[in-house]
Amino acid sequence: MQISTFLINLSKRQKRILAVINDVLLIWAALWSSFYIRLGDETIIDTLVYTHLWLFLAAPVISLPVYIRFGLYRAVLRYLGKDAFVAIFKAVSFSGLAFSFVAFYLKDYMLIPRSIIINYWALSLLFVGGVRYIIRIWLSPYLHKDIIQLDIKSKIKKPVAIYGAGQAGFELLGALERGSQLKAVAFIDNDRSIANRLIGGIKVYTPKHIVQMINETGAKEILLAMPSLARSEKKSILSRLQNIPIHIRSVPSISELATGKVKVQDVREIEIADILGRDVVKPNEKLLANCINNKIVLVTGAGGSIGSELCRQIINLKPSLLVLYDSSEFNLYSIYNELVSAKLMASEQIVSILGSVLDFDHVVRVLNKYKIETIYHAAAYKHVPMVEHNINVGFKNNVIGTKNLALAAITAGVKKFVLISTDKAVRPTNVMGATKRIAELILQALSDEDSISVNSNGILKNCVNETCFTMVRFGNVLGSSGSVIPLFRKQLSMGGPITVTHPDITRYFMTIPEASQLVIQASSMSRGGEVFVLDMGEPVKINNLAIKMVKLSGLTIKSEDNKNGEIEIIYTGLRPGEKLYEELLIGDNIMPTDHPMILKASEHKLAWDDLSNIIEEINMLMKSSKTSEALKLINNIVPGYKAGAIVDYLHNEFAKTNSSATIASKETKVY
Repeated sequence: MQISTFLINLSKRQKRILAVINDVLLIWAALWSSFYIRLGDETIIDTLVYTHLWLFLAAPVISLPVYIRFGLYRAVLRYLGKDAFVAIFKAVSFSGLAFSFVAFYLKDYMLIPRSIIINYWALSLLFVGGVRYIIRIWLSPYLHKDIIQLDIKSKIKKPVAIYGAGQAGFELLGALERGSQLKAVAFIDNDRSIANRLIGGIKVYTPKHIVQMINETGAKEILLAMPSLARSEKKSILSRLQNIPIHIRSVPSISELATGKVKVQDVREIEIADILGRDVVKPNEKLLANCINNKIVLVTGAGGSIGSELCRQIINLKPSLLVLYDSSEFNLYSIYNELVSAKLMASEQIVSILGSVLDFDHVVRVLNKYKIETIYHAAAYKHVPMVEHNINVGFKNNVIGTKNLALAAITAGVKKFVLISTDKAVRPTNVMGATKRIAELILQALSDEDSISVNSNGILKNCVNETCFTMVRFGNVLGSSGSVIPLFRKQLSMGGPITVTHPDITRYFMTIPEASQLVIQASSMSRGGEVFVLDMGEPVKINNLAIKMVKLSGLTIKSEDNKNGEIEIIYTGLRPGEKLYEELLIGDNIMPTDHPMILKASEHKLAWDDLSNIIEEINMLMKSSKTSEALKLINNIVPGYKAGAIVDYLHNEFAKTNSSATIASKETKVY
């Protein structure tokens, strides 16, 4: 240990000098051995002294410049990889060729058997490469077991198994060898032809022998090294692994590896998308570019979960200008910096505007100033319990904000307006869903109007309606600000318990990038007034999702049958306005489109004059804090919404701390 520490602590110059001296001795040893093998011990001394001694001077003179040229003295011996050994092979071969040329050029004066040259090349390769490999193992604090135990006791490697013995698995093996935290002890692969064979010195097991592998190797984790595998196939593998008490993680996808965003050694937790097994349909490039390429695009709520991903997708489609609009200074700053740092567009082609969609005149000025052609309206309050407790603000932002933006779009002559809607707008049981359905009704009504009277800056203007309005409705997105997945991960990291509102609660799920891509493609198919519905696949029970997350973390569920389990799942009861099951369609009238994952719904509409009058009346009631009356009006225009449930809930909440005589007056102060 002392010698290895001494060598590691030498300066770069000292290490290179030592390496050169080492190579000179190895070259001499290789040359001497080649003579010895060919001539035998009886004649070798006389031959060396009287005939071939000058070759021992020529060999290092020829070889060392070649070694330097091939970078043999720039490599750090502790971290030599495949490329370094390829360089050694080339350097030794080239120097051996040069040495043979010199030796045979003087064959008239010196009789040198050809076998000596071949022996010299082979022995030089063995000595120079072999000694470096031995030094690599000896000096590396990450590969030598004794040094791990004595020198860095706090960094003992965790044994892991690699699922997938392909190229990614082999690269991961090399990355783990150079790392300090994980040690590969086994491969797992579906290919039975390589079962029980060794790859990189470790044994390959089949999936049905995983328990045996764990018992034999003591593996604490399984790393999935199959980045090119379809999600449906990953789901099948994870289903088999979830009942084995071991933590499962994965390496990045092929696309992430190809773009250089991450490296193969960047193992991470299993993605929920892999658990769901939903394969992404390749986007239609023409549909993607139609509303964006070389156009001026504005995204409201640009700093939110959906809005920010829309911006990332849009910037790849090369708009002539992208305008980010958000009321949150921090969110706007974050997405602007991210997009500018990506350098996919010049910084002057990205504009950040701090403002609210409730400020009609400001929105009009922005749309006119930048001559906006396409709007993606993602700004909304969409957290169900939060809106349920802040009804007035939720209505104002989701309904009045959408109305303002839509009328501003008509005033400014915007060509395309796309509303990001939600499955909670279908027969809503909560205020958030009801407000989003009204937002849909606004766009549906406006799409039928050829001209609209708009009050801007106190002046009533009659504007020709050239704006194509459309809505895209979908369910939960994985990883959004209101998603349950981040909550589950946080609860798992804290040791539980995991909270689920109801054992039977069911939701649709989609990744944010996929949802954003489909939104952009749906907008290209719009002709005005359509409600596009994204195919969300099969609904998922939240309880089952929580159980899978626990098991794939290598933990067990605590229950009546297993009181020694590590993670408990607690059912907290449905929150105000929360549904057991979400829907995507109000009626049965649904039609296919040019995209297999996008459907078109035909749903009832209201005339603009009637709808605008009702919205204004609801808004006045909200301003007067007459929440219950406002909710009843919403109940009249939104099919499926029942105001009674939330009104009863509000009264029950007040009744807990107030007498029944003061409930009405208390209501006006809270909402």
